[in-house]
Amino acid sequence: MSIVIEGSTPRKLMIRHLEPGQRVDDEIYRVQQRDLRTTTSGSNYIHLVIADSSGEMLGRVWNASQELYDTIPDGGFMHFRGRVENYKGNRQFIIDGMRSVRPNEVDPTEFLPSTKFDVEVMWARVKEILRTIENPHVLALAGRFINDERFARDFKRAPAAITNHHAYLGGLLEHTLNLLELAVLVMPRYPHVSRDLVLIGCFLHDCGKTAELGFDTNFKYTNAGQLLGHINLAVTWVAQRVREWELEKNEMFPPEIAESIQHIILSHHGRYEYGSPRLPAMAEAFVVHYLDNLDAKLNMVAEAIIDDPDKSSDWTGFVKALDTKVFKPDVMGIRTPEPE
Repeated sequence: MSIVIEGSTPRKLMIRHLEPGQRVDDEIYRVQQRDLRTTTSGSNYIHLVIADSSGEMLGRVWNASQELYDTIPDGGFMHFRGRVENYKGNRQFIIDGMRSVRPNEVDPTEFLPSTKFDVEVMWARVKEILRTIENPHVLALAGRFINDERFARDFKRAPAAITNHHAYLGGLLEHTLNLLELAVLVMPRYPHVSRDLVLIGCFLHDCGKTAELGFDTNFKYTNAGQLLGHINLAVTWVAQRVREWELEKNEMFPPEIAESIQHIILSHHGRYEYGSPRLPAMAEAFVVHYLDNLDAKLNMVAEAIIDDPDKSSDWTGFVKALDTKVFKPDVMGIRTPEPE
C-alpha cells in the first residue's frame, strides 16, 4: 500500500482545535509514537500518536504494510491527510495519506509543547530565591549548578516528564520554581525545619531530568535516563560538585549536609513503588516530597481539563496518573481562559 500526498501549503491546523468530522489536508505533525499492529482479522495497521505544540492525538492507518511503516520517522515529522473521528469519546485521526517532510522545512521546537511562561523570568526568580540560602556550604553547592552554563541551558529547556505533569519545554523549570515559591510560603510555619535544605532539595530534586530526557525533536528517554534514571544522576552530580568544592577549597564539605541533600533527592518520590530508592526520613525530605506531589497533581488536573475532548461533559475521561476522573466545571468562576 502506498499513501502519498502531492504537495500543497500547510495551513497549520493545531491538534488541540481539531474536532470530530473535520478534514485535514497536508498538515505537518510530529510523530510522537508509532507501532505496527495486527487486527483481530489478521490485517496490519499502524498505530500513531501525532503531536504539535498544542497537544497530541491518536492516529491510525488501516491496511498498512511493513514497507509503509518503515517510511515513518520515529520522532520525526510528516505531512498528513485524513479525517478526525470520535471513538469512544476520544478523537481519533484516520490517516488517508502522508508524505515526508523536506530537510529544514520545519523548526522542531514549533512542534513541541512549551511552557506559557517566560523562561528567563522564571530562571531569574529561581536564582533570586536560592540566593536567600544562608548556609555558605548549601549556597556554594547551589552556585556550582547555577553557574554551569550547560546545566543552566538544559535546565531552562527540559520538560519535567515525557507524560503526566509539566511535559513540555520549560516544564522542569516551571515545576521547580513552583516548588521553590511554595517553600517560601510554607517554611515560616515550620521554624524547626531547615529552610536551606528544603530550598536546595526543591531545586535539585528533578535536576537529573536534564540528562534523563531527550527533548530535541521529541520527548524520549536517553540511554543515561534508561540506565541510571534522574534520581541516581542527580545524587551523583551532587557528589561530584561537592568533591570539586573540596579540591578547590582544600577542606571537607560537611558530610551531614551533603548526605541530607542526597537523601532528599533519593526519597522525593515518597514510595518505593514510585521509584524512590529510599523513603523520606527527614522533615525536609517530607516537605519536598509533598510539595513536589502537590504541584505535579495540580498540573495533571489542569491538563486533564484542558485536553479533554468531550466539552459537553462535566467529567473528563479516566486519568490513570490520578486514578480518577476529574470534575471540570469552574464552580467559583476563577479560572482564566487558556491562552492560544
